[in-house]
Amino acid sequence: MKESSFLQMTTEMRNPDTMELDAMSPLEIITAMNREDKTIPDAVGEHLAEIAGVVEWGIRSLQQKGRIFYMGAGTSGRLGVLDASECPPTFGVSPDTVIGLIAGGVQAFTRAVEGAEDSKEAGRKDLEAHGLTEKDLVIGLAASGRTPYVLGGLEYARSIGCHTASVSCNPGSPLSHAAEAGIEIVVGPEILTGSTRLKAGTAQKMVLNMISTAVMAGVGKVYQNLMVDVVQTNEKLRKRALHIVTEATGAEEEAASSALHMAGGNCKTAITMLLADCSPEEARKRLEDAHGHVREAIRIKP
Repeated sequence: MKESSFLQMTTEMRNPDTMELDAMSPLEIITAMNREDKTIPDAVGEHLAEIAGVVEWGIRSLQQKGRIFYMGAGTSGRLGVLDASECPPTFGVSPDTVIGLIAGGVQAFTRAVEGAEDSKEAGRKDLEAHGLTEKDLVIGLAASGRTPYVLGGLEYARSIGCHTASVSCNPGSPLSHAAEAGIEIVVGPEILTGSTRLKAGTAQKMVLNMISTAVMAGVGKVYQNLMVDVVQTNEKLRKRALHIVTEATGAEEEAASSALHMAGGNCKTAITMLLADCSPEEARKRLEDAHGHVREAIRIKP
């Protein structure tokens, strides 16, 4: 990339309001950061229709037993890995359902791997290693919108018929041209020039929160606003599961606890049992017929 084009990227421009950052007091610095951060939701809000379209692709992929891949390098890659890693405990999905790929591999999550993001071939190979199919959705993440690792992955994904999307923070980026849906959240220059872990990172995290939450709601991992497929791996989550059942059904704790026990700890089954007044076996059958959606399962006529 030519130096002139690099310096023209919004993410690399200097912020005129923080030219004296090194001379500011701690309160002045964090006040400036807070002021800049307030602009991020509005920037994201300009792209809700595009994000919703990506969510619809994600729902379709999971319904077809496909997967969602996040691909990125540096901060963007770490954000993708983070969002993917939160899906199993929150929504009870397999770790192979939402997969975060970061340039340089897992070791790059905690320390920089020099040059890892500069290879298009590496992006392709990482997807090939996971047996990418046309049922999968690939979402490329790069604040700059130019990361070769991500570009290579998106180009390969499109070549085999996957839906592809990208989330970047510069207008007219190569990433947007490579993806079927190029989402450009332009948040402006960072308070610390080029430090895209700040506003750009926050914007990307907001978009990923939207995508994963809305996709999981769409495939039945949510009832009302409750995470009814939460995995009970510790005491806190066991208490949460009990609370979820009582909130969803209005049952007393004792009845909810009994239903959970009969349901083998499965919140959705316990909720369906209580709301449809049925056995665990019938509740499971209702949920199967409703493709995992509690709201539909309790409406099914026996």
